[in-house]
Amino acid sequence: MNRPLKRPLLSRFSPPQLIALSFALAIAVGSGLLLLPFAQQSGQRLDVLTAIFTATTALCVTGLKLIDPAQTLSVPGQLIMLLLIQLGGLGLITFGTVFALALRRRVNFSERMRLAQQVSAFDVGGVLGLIRKIFVYTLIIEGLGTVLLALRFVPQFGWGQGLYYSLVHAVSAFNNAGFSLLGNSLQAYRADPLVCLTMCALVILGGLGFLVQVNVVAHLLRRRSERLLVHSRLVLTTTVLLLLAGTLLIAALEWNNPATLGPLPLGEKLLNSFVSSVMPRTGGFSTLNTELLRPATLFLTIFLMFVGASPGGAGGGIKTSTLAVIAGSAWSMVRGQGEMVAFHRRIEESTVLRAMTVGLLASAVVGVMLLLMLAFNTTPRLDFSHLAFETVSAFSTVGLSMNTTPDTNAAQRVILIVLMYLGRIGPLTFALALGQRVKRQDVSYPPERDILIG
Repeated sequence: MNRPLKRPLLSRFSPPQLIALSFALAIAVGSGLLLLPFAQQSGQRLDVLTAIFTATTALCVTGLKLIDPAQTLSVPGQLIMLLLIQLGGLGLITFGTVFALALRRRVNFSERMRLAQQVSAFDVGGVLGLIRKIFVYTLIIEGLGTVLLALRFVPQFGWGQGLYYSLVHAVSAFNNAGFSLLGNSLQAYRADPLVCLTMCALVILGGLGFLVQVNVVAHLLRRRSERLLVHSRLVLTTTVLLLLAGTLLIAALEWNNPATLGPLPLGEKLLNSFVSSVMPRTGGFSTLNTELLRPATLFLTIFLMFVGASPGGAGGGIKTSTLAVIAGSAWSMVRGQGEMVAFHRRIEESTVLRAMTVGLLASAVVGVMLLLMLAFNTTPRLDFSHLAFETVSAFSTVGLSMNTTPDTNAAQRVILIVLMYLGRIGPLTFALALGQRVKRQDVSYPPERDILIG
């Protein structure tokens, strides 16, 4: 009697389950590596919780810090963090596929499904070609970013350290990680357009989503045969609107603030307003002291962080397309239209429901975790604004902080670790990973229209 063939271990997991599991295992491995003596500078010693926090914030490309990597970690330890950032930005499954392709191993359909889930691809059949393009594109952009930053860092720090700093910051910016070896983020370079604009460009490109970037490049090269997807148009339009609105509002709110933009000349005010609009979109770098921003600016920054980057990119948040679909469907409802239309295309009801589900789940996660952060708070300095800012920053994998992270206690650090993990894989992906597959219902129930809303 023939025995049934056993399914491969990885094929037993759904795409959301494998994504969630791969990140959890990578955090465990990264934490173990950071605890090894060679990863720490002489006289420094990480405790287990700090190592887990540091590995999580690197792999989940967040940037919240309990330690100064330049002062606490050795060069091998910093390179471990850099590897975690690159793995987290591109995705662990993406890296595994690249190595499989390099070894000429066949990638089966279930593996392609998991890849499509991770990079937010529409077409499972063409996902391998997309992965190759993503990997090459990433290396090119990070290389260009390294060269541009080296024009400033090499004259300042010398060839060795200058190139190393350029590489670290280019990788960190493109993966929206927010890690810096410069001490006080980019505050020393707030008057330097080369550094600021290069870092902003890397953050924007890394957060747009690889599918959008590949689609835009293909459309520019072959306008007649490659159309610009509605998804790409939604993402690009929403991104531009958020960047412009953020820049103008931050400039207006902080223009006369003596602790931020007030003392700066006109050019630097505009430059730093733009940087402060880009970086909450999960970039995590700062040229201004976040703690000295006015309350209205902090509220605006929290909103920008909550929205975050775009699907398939390195950033977190509910994503630009989610905001666009929720706002567009609400506007259609207000105007009395039965369905949302964008760029002469009807947006399916399932897409609208998915966007609203993501928004609701994200709001629920942030709300519950903020409540826990407040409940476990033992530091009088950390008021509601500090903890709300930190909570959204962790969930949206941004990394901006009002100098709050080092003052958190053990319970709050565990909450932040959970938030960073959930924010990187996405609350909907995590919910699907925990849920079981439900059989399709054969019975269709009659609709109920007598439910009042609003």
